[in-house]
Amino acid sequence: QVQLVESGGGLVQPGGSLRLSCAVSGSNYRIYTMGWYRQAPGKQRELVATLTSGGSTNYEDSVKGRFTISRDNAKNGVYLQMNSLKPEDTAGYSCYARLLRLGIGESNYWGQGTQVTVSS
Repeated sequence: QVQLVESGGGLVQPGGSLRLSCAVSGSNYRIYTMGWYRQAPGKQRELVATLTSGGSTNYEDSVKGRFTISRDNAKNGVYLQMNSLKPEDTAGYSCYARLLRLGIGESNYWGQGTQVTVSS
């Protein structure tokens, strides 16, 4: 059984910072890519940031220069450091992982989601 466990969401004022964390629990897997998606009410889900096993990153244009995705080697996961937060960053954020599981193959996995609210 492999699961993604997220933490770190909450309420923050505009201009503030939050750090989201996503850890992969389980065994016998290899991580190909991890990242974060978000979805605001009434809007489509959008990709925020990804990090490949080779260290390549990709960011949605509106978060470039403000968000940073990095690896959490201790927990086989990723962080999303979010700085200079804006009200339009308010959304439910979900962790994503593309994993190779021994004997099963490649699959996509999702966390349960964590709410980020940016408001004064």
